[in-house]
Amino acid sequence: MASSRLFLPSLRAAMSLAVIAIAALGAAFYLRYLVIENSNVGLACDANLQSSLCAARRITIALFTYSAFGITAAAVAALNLLRPSVVFFAVALAAAALGIVLYNVALSGLAFGLLTLSLARREFEPE
Repeated sequence: MASSRLFLPSLRAAMSLAVIAIAALGAAFYLRYLVIENSNVGLACDANLQSSLCAARRITIALFTYSAFGITAAAVAALNLLRPSVVFFAVALAAAALGIVLYNVALSGLAFGLLTLSLARREFEPE
């Protein structure tokens, strides 16, 4: 039977979620503006420079090309809407933050909407 309590993360969980969101945004901004869009890095990586920065650039470009950040964010946010959980919320929040900055805006925006709706869901009690 469902309780009358809404799904609302505790203060400790909310602080952890804030740290996760800020870290994901920081990583996304770093990848976008200092790795992907930086012309010097792009020229070096296109000249077959074998470094971890170029590997991260190739992997990130492959992921956002196939909308991996947006699809992951939307799927986990939908799971969180069906069954609210702080873990699902954290994963969807991080993926959506990465997706918004890394060119997967539509699906990541949908994920943020679903995350907002999940805060209005009733919390389930374990049986």
